[in-house]
Amino acid sequence: MRLVWRRVAEMWRTETWLLASILVICALFLVFGWLAAEVMEGDTAAFDRKLFLLFRNPANPSQPFGPPWLVEMARDVTALGSFSILAILLIAVVGYLLLAGRRRTASLVLIAVIGGDALSHLLKIGFDRARPDIAGQAARVFTASFPSGHATLSAITYLTMGALLTRITPSHSIRVFFISIALLLTFLVGISRIYLGVHYPTDVLAGWCIGAAWALACWVVMARLQAKGQVSPPGQNT
Repeated sequence: MRLVWRRVAEMWRTETWLLASILVICALFLVFGWLAAEVMEGDTAAFDRKLFLLFRNPANPSQPFGPPWLVEMARDVTALGSFSILAILLIAVVGYLLLAGRRRTASLVLIAVIGGDALSHLLKIGFDRARPDIAGQAARVFTASFPSGHATLSAITYLTMGALLTRITPSHSIRVFFISIALLLTFLVGISRIYLGVHYPTDVLAGWCIGAAWALACWVVMARLQAKGQVSPPGQNT
């Protein structure tokens, strides 16, 4: 009888977390949709300008605030969300998972990141928002502004990898470490885009929303596959 109640409690916790995750995903998509609608209608112009100028030199709005070395540091940080860096990271993580014998997990990571990259490009093409013209840009850009590609891709890549890697380690402290590093990198990349003057704040917020929703959805898929035995749980190879 005790074993039955234990199984029921485990199922309740699992289903509760699944439902909560789905609700969060829906909420993130709704926030993204609301932001997109507000941006397209021009209702965020005042908010974007006010927050954007907080990162600029009051005496010369064409320049980010702070010494030259801070601008260079921001360029280094923003590169962590570039396609080339994320591609190298993806190859490294997938390679590690393959060598560790976790072929299905490697496939999930690969599909999640490539799919997220495609989604980001489609959204940029669809909305086609012009880049900020309030001040000079401290980094070269080649695509539309909304949503921020760096913010979206860093959230998709780092949070997806962090979330999926938590599913293959039994250590709680390591799980917290993975997610903390993923969140920190995602935040820093997004802030660097505003600081360098290449994105409006709403571009970055929208990128974070869509990227986080995608990563959480991948985590849910991974959890369900583990529950069905199609992907090994922490501590086992697949």
